[in-house]
Amino acid sequence: MSRLILASGSPRRRELLVDRLGLDVVVSPADVDESPRHGEAPAAMVQRLARRKVSAVEAEMEDLVVAADTVVIVDGEVLGKPGTPDKARLMLQALSGREHSVLTGVAVKLGPKGASGVDRTKVRFRRLSPSEIQWYVDTGEPLDKAGAYGIQGIAGIFVEHLEGSETSVIGLPLGRLAVLAQSVGASLTDYRRTGT
Repeated sequence: MSRLILASGSPRRRELLVDRLGLDVVVSPADVDESPRHGEAPAAMVQRLARRKVSAVEAEMEDLVVAADTVVIVDGEVLGKPGTPDKARLMLQALSGREHSVLTGVAVKLGPKGASGVDRTKVRFRRLSPSEIQWYVDTGEPLDKAGAYGIQGIAGIFVEHLEGSETSVIGLPLGRLAVLAQSVGASLTDYRRTGT
């Protein structure tokens, strides 16, 4: 029986597939080096990393493997996961009152067939006060998220305008994923949960 394997440990990506789409998903995080290459463009990097993740997961020929990688870009600088409260604070200050881009690379693999693409979404934050930034950092939510925020969480109140896919900003553009799956001969509807 074929399976949909998510090559990511991200709870947000799993929630999009399981809770939003109602799919039956096997989570199998890929262990790959996510370091950028010297001079590599952000779009090329997220697509390369998504491809590496699908290739790193053990799967049967009939399994659809899905992977993604997301970065936030402001002023040409890539903002990854901050990891510390101080870095999160600096990132949020850089995003305050400005537009930034979110790039998500997506890759799928079904047997020998593979496909990948990059989704770009523009997000504008309203101007944030120092106390709002500190309050958000104190929640701990920004520490493990690209660009130090999760649009599906508390940081949704910071967003003034969004142009593109909200699910891409969360970490997995569902529309692009469906198209990529079709291009390798799969349909996401084949992986719906049955019964309870």
